[in-house]
Amino acid sequence: MIRLAAIAAVSVAACGATEQSLIAPSQIDDDAIPAPLTSQPGDPLVGETVFSDRESGHCVLCHAVSGLDVEFQGDVGPDLSTVGDRLSPGQLRLRVVDYQLVRPGALMPSYYRIHNLHQVGTAYEGETILSAQDIEDIVAYLGAQKVGDDDGS
Repeated sequence: MIRLAAIAAVSVAACGATEQSLIAPSQIDDDAIPAPLTSQPGDPLVGETVFSDRESGHCVLCHAVSGLDVEFQGDVGPDLSTVGDRLSPGQLRLRVVDYQLVRPGALMPSYYRIHNLHQVGTAYEGETILSAQDIEDIVAYLGAQKVGDDDGS
């Protein structure tokens, strides 16, 4: 029995279940993270860049936004042209931080998670895809995407 417990403990550790989550359960309220991750407000213009840039979030690989001047916008994920009408900033924040908490098994990457990840390159271990400020900038950008807002302003 002791041997079985030891094997179970090693297996859990090997799966990364003991790694610290960047977002505490107390920060999540229903399907949202209501409080910003940073003290600096998000900048929608920077968020647009992070959203569309290949070296940053590259969200346009899967999503489209009407009026965004980027070629080859994706259609794997939902169109986000009016997402600001449908989701609150807190809901947007949770979806960008870790959509797996909203919809387990979804294909969307967890942009602000370092625990329970698989096939992470050694150089990227312990690193998030986006910073907390990047998340806030994207939330500001997406929150501005509403009916009639072709340019997000």
